[in-house]
Amino acid sequence: MEIFRSDGLWGAFRMAHVIVAIMWMGLLWFFNFVQTPAFAEMDPAARNNALDKLTWRAMWWFRWAAMATVVFGILIIAVHSGDAGGKYNGDYWRSTAGVTLLIGILFGFIMLYNVWMVIWPAQQVVIGNARNVQAGGEADPNAAAAGRAGAMASRQNTIFSLPLLVFMVGASHFYAFTEGFDPKPSTGVWLIYLLVGIAVAIILEANALGKVSGRGSSGLNVIYETHKNAMYTGFALILGFYLLAEIMLRK
Repeated sequence: MEIFRSDGLWGAFRMAHVIVAIMWMGLLWFFNFVQTPAFAEMDPAARNNALDKLTWRAMWWFRWAAMATVVFGILIIAVHSGDAGGKYNGDYWRSTAGVTLLIGILFGFIMLYNVWMVIWPAQQVVIGNARNVQAGGEADPNAAAAGRAGAMASRQNTIFSLPLLVFMVGASHFYAFTEGFDPKPSTGVWLIYLLVGIAVAIILEANALGKVSGRGSSGLNVIYETHKNAMYTGFALILGFYLLAEIMLRK
């Protein structure tokens, strides 16, 4: 059957990738743009009830949508890589579209790590505390620190999500060969652009994990203090990477 050939599988995996990515990004933005500001205005009892009944369910869809997005992304590449005629051969990765997609993939893997290794464990502590308090138990003294750690990682994922989407879409559209970007930039230029992306990812992720400015509200952590700050930072990354591509990767 046609669907089981490489092109058919590529199309099916790509469609699935888009669907679950919409779920992942939608829930990420719901948590950051809607839930967090709303929780700040709720009294503790209402917030604990929402954590118990709403956030717990949303987190299930959130973390599995993140996993599915990455898995389907890997499958998209796997069915069309390795041979000279594949969409994702060596020449592709050495192109402008390829290097921007590589940075996007790096951001995606970091975001998946944050979901499963930082945000979800932190939310288990926070939600567990909410349930315990509702049942008449004592508050967990670790809940506040866990909430802060999860919030910083979630805001960092929000920041990464904006350039990530531009990289993913741009790899097939405005970074593609037909838009004036060089399909074969020099090795030096290609490498510098990739290293800039890696450096940005490392610095911001280290900061989100509390390794640069700690867990307080000073220093680089200002980008996490409001959802608007996170949005502005994400849009600044989009602009910065695009301007750098215009300078370095045009024909």
